[in-house]
Amino acid sequence: MRIPFLDFLKDNLVLFDGAMGTELYNKGVFINSCYDELNLTRPKLIKEIHQAYVEAGADVIESNTYGANRLKLKKHGLEDKIYDINFSGATLARAAAGEDIYVAGSIGPLDERLEPWGPLAESEAREIFIEQAKGLKDGGVDLFILETFSDLHLMQQAIIALKEAYELPIIAQMTISNEGNSLFGTPPEMFSTKMVQWGADVVGVNCSVGPKPMLDTLEKMNKVSEVPLSVMPNAGTPQNVDGRNIYLATADYFAEYTRRFIRSGARIVGGCCGTNPEFIREMRKSIQSIQPRIIIPKPVHIKEEKELKQVVPVCEKSKFAAKICKKEFVTSVEIVPPRGANAEKAIETARLLKEAGVDAINIPDGPRALSRMGASYLSMMIQQQAGIESILHIACRDRNLLGMVGDLLGAYAAGIKNVLLVTGDPPKMGTYPDATAVFDVDSIGLTNVVSSLNSGQDLGGNPIEHATGFFSGVGVNPGAIDLDYEIKRFEWKVKAGAEYAITQPVFDNQLFFDFMKRIEHLDIPIIAGVWPLVSVRNAEFMNNEVPGASVPDEVMKKMYASKSKEEARETGLEIARQTIRDLKPYIAGVQVSMPFGQIKYPLELLKEV
Repeated sequence: MRIPFLDFLKDNLVLFDGAMGTELYNKGVFINSCYDELNLTRPKLIKEIHQAYVEAGADVIESNTYGANRLKLKKHGLEDKIYDINFSGATLARAAAGEDIYVAGSIGPLDERLEPWGPLAESEAREIFIEQAKGLKDGGVDLFILETFSDLHLMQQAIIALKEAYELPIIAQMTISNEGNSLFGTPPEMFSTKMVQWGADVVGVNCSVGPKPMLDTLEKMNKVSEVPLSVMPNAGTPQNVDGRNIYLATADYFAEYTRRFIRSGARIVGGCCGTNPEFIREMRKSIQSIQPRIIIPKPVHIKEEKELKQVVPVCEKSKFAAKICKKEFVTSVEIVPPRGANAEKAIETARLLKEAGVDAINIPDGPRALSRMGASYLSMMIQQQAGIESILHIACRDRNLLGMVGDLLGAYAAGIKNVLLVTGDPPKMGTYPDATAVFDVDSIGLTNVVSSLNSGQDLGGNPIEHATGFFSGVGVNPGAIDLDYEIKRFEWKVKAGAEYAITQPVFDNQLFFDFMKRIEHLDIPIIAGVWPLVSVRNAEFMNNEVPGASVPDEVMKKMYASKSKEEARETGLEIARQTIRDLKPYIAGVQVSMPFGQIKYPLELLKEV
């Protein structure tokens, strides 16, 4: 069941669908046809296009009603079918969307100019917009999207009309020139501010130009906008090839710009003319690399409150948990699973780390989407053969929800008690970029799943014979580009039942302290990630190629100043030592990474502890 769209937007990066008009043209519909009338005459074709976008991963699909207003339909002799066309457009989209995907009622501009520059009165324009929107609302849309407007005056009338008549969210999008202004010359700082003042819930830009000009415009809007931003470019500027307009931008190009849009402030991305389901599929992958879709679990109705009690007290879940409960400083070291089937080196390394006093071994699950031995199997072998507890990472990328539950139950039965629940790196960045990702839930949803299992319930809220007792942790990034959003997600994780957190590698201590102040209201132990930089190349790799890691300029300068490999190694180790010294009073422990699988690096660092 869908939550209200604006609530969904608070916790998600939202992906809209792509083009409808150019898709219809590519399927043989003549350009002089009334595309909106196809809702009545060829509903199967319209629904098929909607369905393709749903399957590609869109969170929202738009109704095929962009031109379904009185003035435009009158040119085709269809002014008596305004309600039917809009109602049918909404119901077709709703049928394709199902219960989980949102439907936006598409409303485009009018053909005539407003007074005093044209014959159309403001009151008449508002009446036309309300008339179109009624069929959309009755047909079941979740929100309205006003798109491809070039006249800010007309946009004003549309927003005011819909706000007064209906209680649905409004996305207001202007179209722009290559210079970033509206086609009437209004700069983006002005039109975005005005649209917010008139009541738009989201403001943005779409159509006319490709990703590059849209990104430049988005950056300007982000400086002044007080509401979420949306961006939906064309697939570049169309080129005439053998009498046909062809859009030359590729889906991969759009995928790259999706990341740039989000980093520049967009909360909603999508495609306009020339884009198709393949574009949306690649854009979904890009979004997954930043933040997979959050699926908010449906409430579980339990007959008796006692069924929700914690079966295993937190402090009794594992030795690692017990030590944290006693306020004793904990240490863990990360061992990456081997690429082959031989785990002897990893097990021997774990033995040596145990002898050195390390409390637990972190086992990542397919880090950076590389093909490696399964983390659960290595965790089990290390616990059984090296005699040290493991912290099993469980990523949401590779298994559906049923598979993850099965793996969790099996891991607990095998003696694994500590887990770190992560969303996982997207396949595109790994060994097999064409591999598919599942992402039934992300780390927030998976934390809810583990909490249910710990409370003795399955996914349907039914009692299970033996409850699990996982000590469940989550990841958090103090250096996130959008820290407000990262903290919001972290709050959701804690609310879902997270019992500790491990951070991304910390290189900027002041940034970490600022983060800790922001989460003082969350009573949860924080374990700081520490990565000893052992060379200049290692520092560059961390700064540019590891998701979530950011090495500040000051640290990079220290590494670049090293005159030899040995000096660079010692400089990196000293930076890590100082990080541990500075952070130790404020954290529950450290999780030390092991660059290049060399045990000497964490052993040297842990002398500091």
